[in-house]
Amino acid sequence: MSRLFLAPMEGLADYVLRDVLTSTGGFDGCVSEFIRVTGTLLPTRVYEREAPEILHASVTASGTPMVIQLLGSDPEWMARNAAHAATFSPYGIDLNFGCPAKVVNRHGGGAMLLTDPRQLSRIVSAVRAAVPADIAVTAKMRLGVSDTSQAIECAQALAEGGAASLVVHARTRDDGYRPPAHWEWIARIDDAVDVPVIANGEVWSVADWERCRAVSGCADVMIGRGAVSDPFLAQRIRGRMDPSPSAGEWRDVLRAIADYLTKLQARGTLSQEHGRVKKWLSYLQRTWPQAAELHAAIRRVQDTREIFVAIGQALECEGATTVPEYETADDCA
Repeated sequence: MSRLFLAPMEGLADYVLRDVLTSTGGFDGCVSEFIRVTGTLLPTRVYEREAPEILHASVTASGTPMVIQLLGSDPEWMARNAAHAATFSPYGIDLNFGCPAKVVNRHGGGAMLLTDPRQLSRIVSAVRAAVPADIAVTAKMRLGVSDTSQAIECAQALAEGGAASLVVHARTRDDGYRPPAHWEWIARIDDAVDVPVIANGEVWSVADWERCRAVSGCADVMIGRGAVSDPFLAQRIRGRMDPSPSAGEWRDVLRAIADYLTKLQARGTLSQEHGRVKKWLSYLQRTWPQAAELHAAIRRVQDTREIFVAIGQALECEGATTVPEYETADDCA
């Protein structure tokens, strides 16, 4: 059976959502949001904040292995920070060469490095030399900045630098997240390198996963926003759930949302928790129309208790005989 990985998603899949999504099952591994490296050695508290799985044998609560992702452009500082990250015994260290964000690219990081294959190789080589041999060093890339003219050269540079495997997001930086994903380019890269290639980009359903594998020729796939939109997508791909989402599953999604909010509360970031829940609901709307109704109900709400009330009411309207232990509304109007 091919492997499935939960993608790193900056500003979306923080460690709390990683916990919730991997708890549904089906994933072989996950990757942290990128930890940005500049001209300094990051303290341990940064890793504990961004990837607290390192405090629990580098696995999520459900036991899913976690890889630490680093983003930076200086080989020496990337190597120093990778060596420090390795002391936490992650399941691997991944290097981000795909982030399309302007704030990252203007400093020469992320996808901007795809204009300089030699620098890619230098970074990977430096990190590989600094990290114990039993910890894999991997890389994630896009097809280029504005076009695909250097895609194969960049992939070869990463492999030759020592990357154990490559995740290829099948779009350029300028493509952003606009469809389509060019899976055929992943196949070309797979043919050009001697390391495993993992396909990524625009996998929203079981049918997409099947097409992605067929076109890319890759057995392994990394799923990002598709898993956020359908938390059960990995299980569907595994054949453990119906391949198409059903209205009846919305009840389970509501419980997952409540679990997410509870865990966000425990983290103690009240200023962010409401926005995170609302952002997740905006993705869930793609799969369940009911998410749009809940999103509208809490869009302007800034009180956590009121959000719990709205979730409880939605559960009762779905016929739930029990709801999480928080106050619920009396009617389903």
